[in-house]
Amino acid sequence: MNTYQKGSVRTIIFKDNDVWVGVALEFNIVETGDDPREVFLMLDEAIRGYVISAKKSKIRPSILNQVSDKEYEDLWKNLNSPKPVKSPYQIYSFGERIIS
Repeated sequence: MNTYQKGSVRTIIFKDNDVWVGVALEFNIVETGDDPREVFLMLDEAIRGYVISAKKSKIRPSILNQVSDKEYEDLWKNLNSPKPVKSPYQIYSFGERIIS
């Protein structure tokens, strides 16, 4: 459970047709671009801005624990499976980032 003091967010960056897509699952943030490194930087900036804005606005911490789209949850589960199924997407990166 994410709080304003500590937490984490799962991220995936993948290619969908000709577009790179970056997703922060718990925040429902999606960034797109022509280059995966660009998407990585934009997603990082969006995550930081999201947390800062939520803190300043004093919004309930539940905003840091949203339910993500099923498509992204399924992709995450597959990528972390002991025996992942070949994904239809080209994956650039995925992992969990610590937020504070």
